[in-house]
Amino acid sequence: MRVLVVDDQRPFRVAASAVLRRTPGFQLVGEAASGEEALLQSAELAPDLVLMDITMPGMGGVEAARALSATPGGPVVFFCSTYAASDLPPAAADAGASAYINKSELAADLLTRLWADVDG
Repeated sequence: MRVLVVDDQRPFRVAASAVLRRTPGFQLVGEAASGEEALLQSAELAPDLVLMDITMPGMGGVEAARALSATPGGPVVFFCSTYAASDLPPAAADAGASAYINKSELAADLLTRLWADVDG
């Protein structure tokens, strides 16, 4: 499972990378700090999964997720942010993301379980 981590905060990208190293079958292939970078990196690296922050300068995660989801053969997107699930921006509901992970709950077993639900 090739994963692209997208977040404007470097400490979270580092933390997510550490979780991915402990998750069998998942491999970090790239990082991006904005929605625009996410689209470029995704086109270049062809990840299977994108862990996408919602709020970033420039193109935010909702818009980037919508663009990635509209790409034929594009990656699966999991939103990963600090919002409570009930406080997600309304536009997030139809942006094409397959799951939402609160950053404080990001863990190997959760990633594995959510991927299994998508891969079905």
